[in-house]
Amino acid sequence: QVELVESGGGLVQPGGSLRLSCAASGSIFGIRLMAWYRQAPGKLRELVARIGSSGSTIYPESVKGRFTISRDNAKETVYLQMNSLKPEDTAMYYCTMQTVSNDYWGQGTQVTVSS
Repeated sequence: QVELVESGGGLVQPGGSLRLSCAASGSIFGIRLMAWYRQAPGKLRELVARIGSSGSTIYPESVKGRFTISRDNAKETVYLQMNSLKPEDTAMYYCTMQTVSNDYWGQGTQVTVSS
């Protein structure tokens, strides 16, 4: 059973930066989309960034210009560089990798932005 393992979360002051990583524990054939989602307490899970197999990216307005998603296909790893962090970015962050037939999700890594 392949698992996704996130790392890089933590406590950071407003205006600071964090880099999240998500790696597959085994080989996943045919990864198409890789993405990051987040969920704050009492709120729905929302898309933070998505990257296709060609490298095309999508960001919501709330993070555009501050967050950058990237992927390393050889390592089956996806990254999320987060800059200029705001308190409203506080949430549990989850990565996902999607193939034609399966969606894989990580357990999440907590990001807290607070002074």
